[in-house]
Amino acid sequence: MAIWVVFALMTGAAVFALLWPLSRRPHPAAPDGSAEAVLATETGFYEDQLRDIERDAARGLLAPQEAEAAKAEAARRLLRASRLTAGAATPRVGEPALRHRRAASAFALSTVPLLALLIYGLYGSPDLPAQPQAQRLAAARKDAGDLSAAVTRIETHLAREPNDGRGWEVLAPVYLRAGRLDDAVKAYETALRLLGETAPRLSDYGEALVAAGDGVVSDKARGAFERALALDAAAVKPRFYLARAAEQDGKRDLALERYTALAAASPPDAPWMPVLRDSIQRLGGNAPAPAQVPAPALSEEQRTAIRGMIASLDQRLSETGGTPDEWARLVRSYGVMGERDKAEDALRRARAALADKAAPVDAAARDLGLTAAPASP
Repeated sequence: MAIWVVFALMTGAAVFALLWPLSRRPHPAAPDGSAEAVLATETGFYEDQLRDIERDAARGLLAPQEAEAAKAEAARRLLRASRLTAGAATPRVGEPALRHRRAASAFALSTVPLLALLIYGLYGSPDLPAQPQAQRLAAARKDAGDLSAAVTRIETHLAREPNDGRGWEVLAPVYLRAGRLDDAVKAYETALRLLGETAPRLSDYGEALVAAGDGVVSDKARGAFERALALDAAAVKPRFYLARAAEQDGKRDLALERYTALAAASPPDAPWMPVLRDSIQRLGGNAPAPAQVPAPALSEEQRTAIRGMIASLDQRLSETGGTPDEWARLVRSYGVMGERDKAEDALRRARAALADKAAPVDAAARDLGLTAAPASP
């Protein structure tokens, strides 16, 4: 309740500070017009003084230089008195408008706080109990499934139950996604020690070792992959990394053999096939053709509408250019619609327009199995 009293006092002080200057008169004047009379008398005095100076100069009582200086000073004072008299005699027009402005300002400044309270009462949560900031942040992290909060909870549990192998197995990939590579390696090692070796567990452990080694397949990682293959000869991850290990060792023929064998045993639409094709082509082998993307089952009306959108995108990119992602989307769109010639033409134009920024377009081309050469200049 005290906080509301403080808010009310602060609001009242702000309103008073804004209204107070509006309530003051800028030029107070005597109600009976005495100010105007005084100023008129002063003006007459200086006019008489100018006549006296001229009379004394004519009689020879003042030297010419003294007379001119006295006349200049009297004239200056007369001019000032005349201006004040004119200002005082000017009627104060606009007083009703000033009163209206003050009334409108008072109404607005008094109404805004009331409206704010009303809106808060309707749409806010005045009945919500006070909650420390730490508790609010903790609740927000819990509701949002914050990764760091989840890690903290698991780590707290494992500090109490260090032999919970399942907990270490759950925590290891979380560490890996968070970039805590050394912690991920240690978590996988603990899970292997507590739960035993399986092909998936060894494969994930070896991958964590590769990530921690900046992509180098170390002897330790190689041993994990080999043990995983001994448990599951068809496991994809250890076969791929062992092929990469051979490539890193300079055994290109062995690496090509392993890549090719894995590609032959994989489904054409497997998600790792683009990486395998790149590896095979890099080593000079013949990569298998990618799976053709079937055109979706659409009605003729839907196809017409989609072709119109694709044509509009193509026209815009041809006239004004676009981003690499937009060019890639154009190439994919033609490929999905089964218009391979147009896809290859879009690929050539994209490579010519993007030069060394065509990586997304090249990725789309690999997925579609396009091999169009860059457009000639």
